[in-house]
Order: sequence, then C-alpha cells, then structure tokens
Amino acid sequence: MRLVLLSLLLAAPAFVFAQQRAIDKETIVPAPVAEVWRSWTTKTGIESFFAPQAEIDARPGGAFHIHFDPLAQPGMKGADDMRFMALQPMTMLSFDWNAPPSLPEARGQRTFVIVRLHDVDGRSTRVTLHHTGWGDGGEWDKAYAYFDRAWGNVLANLKKRHESGPVDWTDWMEQLRKMHAAPAAK
Repeated sequence: MRLVLLSLLLAAPAFVFAQQRAIDKETIVPAPVAEVWRSWTTKTGIESFFAPQAEIDARPGGAFHIHFDPLAQPGMKGADDMRFMALQPMTMLSFDWNAPPSLPEARGQRTFVIVRLHDVDGRSTRVTLHHTGWGDGGEWDKAYAYFDRAWGNVLANLKKRHESGPVDWTDWMEQLRKMHAAPAAK
C-alpha cells in the first residue's frame, strides 16, 4: 500500500507538468452547420468574418492564410503561411497558427487550433475553439494573452456575420492605408 501511495505522489508532479495551457472558447451561431462550415473553409467565408483577405485551400496541408493587413509585406500580413492540418467535413477543422508580427520570438513557432461544429437544433451551431501548443515565458505569455482576447472577438464576428451579414472591412482598410502611408509622409 505504501508503495502505491509513493508511486502516486511521485507521479502527481509529472501529471501536473503534462497539463498544457490552452485557450478554449465557444459560441452559438444562428446558422446551420453547413453554413458555418463554409464560413471557415472558403475564401468568401473567412473574409466575411475573420479578415479582409485570405487564401483558403480546404484540404489537409492546404493554405489557411489569413491576412489581417493585406497591405503589409509578405510574411507580415498576419497568419501568412498557415496550413489546414485536418478536416472532418461539417464536424472539425484544425490549422497551425502563429503569433502576430509584433511578437517575433513567438511568431517563429507554431501553435495549433481545433474548431469543432455541433448541430444544436438544425438552425444553430455550437462552435468550440481549442488553441494549444504554447511555450513558456518570454513572448509566449504575451501571445497567449493576446489570443485569449482575440479568439473571443473572432467568434463574436462569426456569430454577428450570421446574424446581420458579413463584416464591412472598409474602415479597417482605410486605417491600414493611413498607417502604411504615415512613414512615407515624414
């Protein structure tokens, strides 16, 4: 009996260490699963809620390039070189992800996102998002805090897109144009 207790006590720190931090978000979208699936797996869908520009090739290994700043240099547009990792039609998609350009140390690595779709009542879809693969310390803590906020906004935009229509990126793009023009004006 003592040996069993000792084994459990020694194993406990390893179990705690093995637990990885993750971001978990959820929302109910007022649309059938097929519509929500298209929002995540087509260029038009992504551009309707996630970012003003995207390159989407919905297959394992296919492009999942999300350009938050389409006017930036290649590699600095956002999630420039991300890829779909797996797709289970109408059920699950996963992709790799990186930190924003403002966090170059963390940006050089990849994390992983899994999005699951669950039919609620034929007219609504529960969307869960699980983001894992975080490092420790340095910019990882900043990246984690950034995405803990950002994913809530992304899911809110997805819900809003299906409630009242696609995001209008006009003001966003105008702000980007001004930001990119500012250094040239000096």
